[in-house]
Amino acid sequence: MQKELKSKTGEAIIVEIRAGTGGEEAALFAGDLFKMYSKYAQSQGWKQRILDSHLTDLGGSKQIVFELKNGDIFSKMKYEGGVHRVQRIPKTEKSGRIHTSTATVAILLKPKKTEMTIRPEDLKIDLYRASGPGGQYVNKRETAVRITHLPTGIIVTSQTERNQLQNKENAITILKAKILREKEMKELEKFGKKRKSQIGEAKRVEKIRTYNFPQDRITDHRIKKKWHNIEKIMSGKIEPIIKILTKKLK
Repeated sequence: MQKELKSKTGEAIIVEIRAGTGGEEAALFAGDLFKMYSKYAQSQGWKQRILDSHLTDLGGSKQIVFELKNGDIFSKMKYEGGVHRVQRIPKTEKSGRIHTSTATVAILLKPKKTEMTIRPEDLKIDLYRASGPGGQYVNKRETAVRITHLPTGIIVTSQTERNQLQNKENAITILKAKILREKEMKELEKFGKKRKSQIGEAKRVEKIRTYNFPQDRITDHRIKKKWHNIEKIMSGKIEPIIKILTKKLK
């Protein structure tokens, strides 16, 4: 489990949020989770930098990857990794029917510069045009970067910057964090520790938390604890949840 990974106070993390089951509504929910964590990070005095983002026409996020640093971040955020489920009436729903959708969150430690070296010959780098919602070209030049790490098969992208070099640096940052997680997971397995993947296949049954808007309730299924005033929590006031998870899941 994520809590078993090595961590040190003050280390930066990479947060990856992906839309799961539920189409456009899942993407909107992924965007809502990003806003929630962004506002929480701001309240904690952490610095945030977006490394990759793929938006939808309605303002949702198919995927968004960002870095958080300048604080005891991993110890607070490590239990946010997993499948988050939302139950609410989507903006696109005309009949008023409640939909269930999911988004996945992965919390990755950012390796230090001296901690990992990647050989250039192990990378396959593709360049393409960054696109926005609806496939519109944000930049006419090929500034977006896709990197495949040949030994592991891990693929990462970055298209947030207008500069190709900066997008490459962002993609390398994401790649190193993913390689580090894979390495540490293998170490845990080597020593016989049981663990589950944070993400799985984004199915509803793998959820760690449910956000039920009609009933104004958030439920964390790992500790069977409920909170109300969902709008306040989604505005970044998640410290009460963080505190009890840190206490119960140690």
